[in-house]
Amino acid sequence: MTPGTLDEEKLFAARLHAVRNRPYLATALFALQTVESRRVPTMAVDRHWRCYVSPAFVDRTPLEELAGVWVHEVSHLLRDHHGRSDRFAAKHELTGPAERLRMNIAADCEINDDVFGDGLARPEGAVQPALLRLPEGRLMEDYLRQFRLGPYTAGYAWLDCGSGADGLERDWDLGDDGAHGLSAHERDAVRFRVAQGINGSPGNVPEGWQRWAEEAFHPPQPWRELLGAAVRSAMSGAGEDYTYGRPSRRATSLPGVVLPSLRRRPPRVCVIVDTSGSVSDGELGSALLEIAAIVRAVGGRRDLVSVLSCDAAAHVTQELCQADGIPLVGGGGTDLRTGFAKALRGNPRPDVVVALTDGRTPWPDARPPGRTVVGLFSRPRPSGESYVPVTPPAWARVVTVG
Repeated sequence: MTPGTLDEEKLFAARLHAVRNRPYLATALFALQTVESRRVPTMAVDRHWRCYVSPAFVDRTPLEELAGVWVHEVSHLLRDHHGRSDRFAAKHELTGPAERLRMNIAADCEINDDVFGDGLARPEGAVQPALLRLPEGRLMEDYLRQFRLGPYTAGYAWLDCGSGADGLERDWDLGDDGAHGLSAHERDAVRFRVAQGINGSPGNVPEGWQRWAEEAFHPPQPWRELLGAAVRSAMSGAGEDYTYGRPSRRATSLPGVVLPSLRRRPPRVCVIVDTSGSVSDGELGSALLEIAAIVRAVGGRRDLVSVLSCDAAAHVTQELCQADGIPLVGGGGTDLRTGFAKALRGNPRPDVVVALTDGRTPWPDARPPGRTVVGLFSRPRPSGESYVPVTPPAWARVVTVG
């Protein structure tokens, strides 16, 4: 082989090694179109599923580590990190390469917790949440809210997984009209086949990939974003109290006087799911997806979210300490007032109550303490039906679900 040329035999042997160790990603790995480039530091991808490869990087990297890089790069594309970065940047008015580097680091933190190991060696310098003093198992958006560029990230200034990781086009990108790219339809088809394979035979697939596959069949909808925003808005100001455990910094201006500081504790959310006979199985399935969205809205803290099934009576309340299925019990009449009463008797009492219902219920006469969000299942009203659901009270933030 001529010095400086791409060692394709080693590169593709590494991809085969990756497929053998992560067979559920085989369709995506073989869909990547490789492009030799001396302008990329390691390997990088664009949104058109091109993988730009540095010949020097292939030469110096052991095959087992190279296989891990294959899985790492294709993970950016499967999880739509470029699209999510664009949306996050637009929502928070973030611009410039520095912010895109932060997004690349956050995206790496999301996927690196379950990429390596089990036959795939971790490459030297791979981003790990623990190195940035961050928890594992969070989404890119959660990490972006938890760190800024600084001393802990200085060692990752070289990082560049391409526009497929952070949405910012590079000089080496071949663009929309370049060769070897996949069309939007082909990219969606690859994601669908990978998700279908994982859902059909999860086996030993990591939980992070199982959650991704489940959500791939239920992509984010505008109403789901509205529900998350409503929950976050309801939580603003919740859980604030004064404490003498950490004196106020203003106390230095008053010698001999101890002033309390304002402490913000994580808010607790109770979700009341309408399980009456008028709610369909499809709407109950939708409720489970909304519970997952609510967990993301509170930063992934399952221990802060509890679920209460309610028809004419309130049933079991369950904390989401595990990612297992949530039992929804009911099937009778509807009276969510019993659900509100049970939720507010909880210890500790929730700061936010979310009710997911078809609206065919009486509502509490008085405004409950804390904030209330009502998610109404969207459904056409049958012709000739005389029953008119009671409109949710004005003190509740109402979002139409579905």
